[in-house]
Amino acid sequence: MTEQIHNPMNEPRYCGIPTFMRTPLATDLSNLDIALVGVPYDGAVEARSGARQGPRQIRDMSSMIRAIHHVSRINPYELCRIADVGDVRFTKIFDIEASHADITGFYGKLHKAGIVPLSAGGDHSITLPILRAIAADRPVGLVHIDAHTDCCDEEMNSKYSHGTPFRRAVEEGILDPKRTIQIGIRGAANSADCWEFGPKHGIRIVYIEEFTKLGVDKVIAEARSLVGEGPTYISFDIDSIDPAYAPGTGTPEVGGLTTLEAQGLIRGLSGLNLVGADVVEVSPPFDSSGNTALIGATIMYEILCILAKKISSNPK
Repeated sequence: MTEQIHNPMNEPRYCGIPTFMRTPLATDLSNLDIALVGVPYDGAVEARSGARQGPRQIRDMSSMIRAIHHVSRINPYELCRIADVGDVRFTKIFDIEASHADITGFYGKLHKAGIVPLSAGGDHSITLPILRAIAADRPVGLVHIDAHTDCCDEEMNSKYSHGTPFRRAVEEGILDPKRTIQIGIRGAANSADCWEFGPKHGIRIVYIEEFTKLGVDKVIAEARSLVGEGPTYISFDIDSIDPAYAPGTGTPEVGGLTTLEAQGLIRGLSGLNLVGADVVEVSPPFDSSGNTALIGATIMYEILCILAKKISSNPK
């Protein structure tokens, strides 16, 4: 009797250990192109915690994702070697800077192995230590889709919060502000500082009102022109989506993107020189239906498709 090759995509969705997109769980980094990573950390939020549980629920809801993209017909698993490499492990979970160092150490190993990371957070502070690892040898450009600029100087007297990562990244020289675009920004603030830092340093901010006026295609065109051919990172905060669709997040802001607009934005970034991406701020305690985590998993899949297409066109 010939033994059949096991394909988890053909199993019932409730079977097996949940991994991102039902990919293999890998501990060996020697044979991978793309690593799917969980970063269960939300020690840098100032209000509604819960994003630490995001990776677990995104993994569970990602069992709903199938292989072949209905528009592009991309099957990322045929183009690249992809696996779930587990979660970042933390040694001092109540210490923000120590936890960030754990994240940088984890991603440093991936970067050294030439593996492109696609991550699920976790709060948005995790992007800073990820960039410290993958942009250590040169600054990267950024397509940042969010309700907030996350360019504050301090929150609650802390330089390291989920509202400060991109200011720190610019200051540390790992993020090129002139190759950075922030899309979907909205909501009131207690200080204009969070909005003023970016333009002062060359960051392009597309507020939601301008996004609505321009439309998806024109914003994509500007993003592509701005980041150019240089190494580029995508950071997608789930609160960029209107809370009517994605209520499960720590800092919801009404008047946001639709899920269809978000998918269109990601698809429009195909072909860029992408060096990694993350989806952050999914907070299951505020996500009773699981829909926010499903959106997070779907956006990860959209990013996975364009990552795989790019990597397969430039094999190691």
